[in-house]
Amino acid sequence: MKNIFVGNLSFNSTEDSVRSMFESYGAVERVNIVTDRDTGRARGFAFVEMSVDSEGDSAINGINGRDLDGRTLTVNEARPKGERGYRDSNGGDRRRNNRW
Repeated sequence: MKNIFVGNLSFNSTEDSVRSMFESYGAVERVNIVTDRDTGRARGFAFVEMSVDSEGDSAINGINGRDLDGRTLTVNEARPKGERGYRDSNGGDRRRNNRW
């Protein structure tokens, strides 16, 4: 399974338009356009899951830098979430400074 990050999406892009672009490279399992939890408005990026890694690699190479809905897309393999740091209001890591 290849998880792909799609950045610089137009706020008008839909799951169907993103899916259509990626389906020309292979089977798309899921498209998730990330939205703001308070407003419900798109945040300008999405994740696409493709079931075959080689098709996902082809999609990344073929779509990165292409235009969709007037925006030039940034497409690459999504990185794992990893551990999220906690930031204080000054941008410092509270766990590192032991200030909870």
